[in-house]
Order: sequence, then C-alpha cells, then structure tokens
Amino acid sequence: MTLMKPLTFALVVFAGTASAQDVVWAEKTPALGQADLPVGVLSPEALMQLRALGEDLFAATFTPLDGAGRPRSTQAGLPTKTKRPLKNDFARTSGPDAGACGSCHNLPILGGAGDFVTNVFASEGFANHDFETTDGEFSLERGTNHLFGAGLIELLAREMTEDLHRLRDDAISAARDMNAPQTVVLETKGVGFGMITALPDGLLDLSKIEGVDADLVIRPFTQKGVVPSLRQFAVNAMNQHHGMQASERFGTRWTGESDFDEDGYSAEMSAGDISALVAWQAGLPVPTQARDLPQDWIDAATRGKDTFAEMGCVSCHRPALPLRSLAFADPGPFDTAGTLSTHDVETPAIYDLAGLEWAAELPRDDQGRVLVPLWGDLKRHEISDGEVDALGNELFGQGFVDRTQFITAELWGVGSTAPYGHRNDMPALDQVIRAHGGDARAARDAYVNSDQTTQLDIIAFLKSLRIETQ
Repeated sequence: MTLMKPLTFALVVFAGTASAQDVVWAEKTPALGQADLPVGVLSPEALMQLRALGEDLFAATFTPLDGAGRPRSTQAGLPTKTKRPLKNDFARTSGPDAGACGSCHNLPILGGAGDFVTNVFASEGFANHDFETTDGEFSLERGTNHLFGAGLIELLAREMTEDLHRLRDDAISAARDMNAPQTVVLETKGVGFGMITALPDGLLDLSKIEGVDADLVIRPFTQKGVVPSLRQFAVNAMNQHHGMQASERFGTRWTGESDFDEDGYSAEMSAGDISALVAWQAGLPVPTQARDLPQDWIDAATRGKDTFAEMGCVSCHRPALPLRSLAFADPGPFDTAGTLSTHDVETPAIYDLAGLEWAAELPRDDQGRVLVPLWGDLKRHEISDGEVDALGNELFGQGFVDRTQFITAELWGVGSTAPYGHRNDMPALDQVIRAHGGDARAARDAYVNSDQTTQLDIIAFLKSLRIETQ
C-alpha cells in the first residue's frame, strides 16, 4: 500500500500586497499542479516566508518517514529502476550519501562548500547501475561547491543565453533575407563563445562554437557546466543524495507512478518544496572581499589583485559581469522535461532579489546594470595540456563535455572554501594555480615564474574573497 507522508506541508504563496491572505499553508497532495507552486510577484514578506521554508528543508535531516532512501530507484537523473533492491540505506559511491543538504554544504556556513570528505560521485554512463567503487573508470569524483550568489549566477546565465539565441536567430533571418551565408560572432557580456554561420536554407554551421553546447544554453552549475538551473540542481540532488524524489520528475506525469522508488511514500518532494529550496538558494548573499583584514594583508591583496589581472588570469576569471534584472522567475525558461520550466506553468513566481538586504550594496555600471562580482565567465575552457594535466585526467566525459573541459570556477568565496579543484583534492591555492594548463597555461606560467612575494600577494588577494558568516 502506498502511504502519504505524515505531517508534511508545502507553502503556497500568492501574488499581491502583503496581507494575512498572502501566505497560507496547504497540505501537499501527490498531484502536480499550479496550486502547489508560488505564483506571481511575491511580496517581500511572502518571499521571506518561502525562503525560511527552503532553509528548513536544506538543513533538515530526512528520515524514512519523509521518504528518504530509494530502494528501487537509482541515482540517475533520468528516472531509472534498480536491477535489485539496494543493500544499504547509504552508499558513498552511488548514494544516497547524506541525510541533509547541509551535511555537505556547510563551509563556512550552511549553503557553503564542503571538505574532501563530502565528495560525491557522478556515475556518468552508468545510470542503471549502483556502482561500488570510486575508480575513475566508473565515476567522476566531485567536490561540493558553495551556493552563495547562485541566484545571480543563474540570472546571468539566462540573460547570456537569451543574447546568444538572439544573435543566432538574427543570423538565420539575415541569411534567408539576403540569400547568402551570414557569420556572427557569439559574444555576450564581453565573453566570446566562438561563432556560427547561418545558411540561406536555414541550416547552421556550429563547428566554431566555443565553451557552450550547440543549443547555446549557458549551464552555469556543477564543475562541468551541465546544469542550467537551481531547480534542476535541487531535483537531481534530492534523488541522488537523499533518495527524496521530486514529483515533477518522478511522479505520475513522467513515470506513471506516485511512488517510483517503491519505499511506501509518495509525493516526497512536491513542486512547492522544490520552489522553496530554489528561493532560499537564489537569495543567498554574494561573497565579498573581506574588509576586516590587517593592513599588511590589505596592502598585499591590493597588489595581488593588480598582478592577477596583469598575468592574464582575468581573461577567464572576469572580475564582474553586468546583469540587467534582479527579477528571478521560478520555474525558469531553459529547463527541459523532468524539471518544471516556465512553459509548464500558467504563471511562474517572481522573486525580486533587489529587495534583499545584500543586493543594495552591489555596484552598478553607467547603464544601471548590476555588476555581479563573480570572478568568472560562465564559459567552459580547456584546463589541461600534455604537460600540465592534473585537472584534466578523467577517463570519460560528463554531459557530452570533453574530458579536459571545465567551466571557469567563480572565485568569489574562494578564501572560505578550501580545498580546491573539481575533486577537492588540493588543499592550497598555490597547488591549484600550478595545476592550470590548457587555456590557462600562459597565466599559470607567469605565476610560476614570478618571485615568491608576487605569488604571496596573489594568494593574499584570493584569500580575501570570502563568504560572510554573520
């Protein structure tokens, strides 16, 4: 018999002016529908309550009474049945491997990164197999990234995707109207992604695209840049790490079952639950450059910041990217089947991040755009070569991305989130800088060949980029 979870509720938030009717509690049902989702522009009070629920879910330790565990479902993002029931409730390889999101995302505080001990394993290519080894032939080892500023990262990715799609569509129209091939440079927010050529018959030459998939969708999350949204990130993680299945992917719409993992509980994560998790993560403040440092550290960091730029590190680790709007729509526009998107709902929720306290301190350019100080470019790059390959020695790809390509790591918060590298296996910043090859080789060599004082200045600068803990 399939049971409903006891004493589990979702927050349903309605648009409009804040009042007692803005926020109501409604018992969750296994049916997926707009009634289980926040809708419209949320008032500050409603957003605060939704985010509070999301924080509770992020910090909560799930139990079997919540539906934790997945005896007949694998860790795969695509709903897949196991060939046999899992032997253990927890498994460090294929998962479930944690009781709570905060078990891994906790450095320096909830929502942060994780130490080497929290590494997870992505079983790319083995969706229907519960592997029992960490050998690189079977899994991709991944460190835990922090989530601070993640809402702005997703908003940047959406705007950049819209820009790239506009360039592509304009080229197609021009090729048709002029009856001649049209080549367009793919550049958005100062970041180049190669070029495409549109032919008069509507075909596209995509062979010169760089650092993004052929669909020109920027996917800013995970070290390989293969997840487009916090919503997809949450749905994936809930199943893999906790055995908590989201109804929007594992429910009757796509699987024909309300209890896909056959653990006796249905509707383990409603669409409203996922929305709350997204709202909390999207509203996490941005990391900043620490101000409460000794003067000698400040002086060294100032020199190091200038040298960081002079060495060419900012060609990938860009200090800031401009953002036109802080209105975060959820569900977003670029998710596909298995994760709710804007196209699946009548009215998405809008979280105005500009109303959050930390947003007021963000700098703006002369056009009024927010300058997001991410120290990244949301682009994939070759990170290894024949001589320097410590960051590119994986044995198979993830998400059809070349083995040696990784998305540029945003450096904001890097001073709070050791160890480093996509496997969290480099305790010191000096180590991970020296491990840069490929597209970063020239900048890496400039660092390696500089004197110790110069190197220490750069490390002082990087260590000043911190996540606030109060």
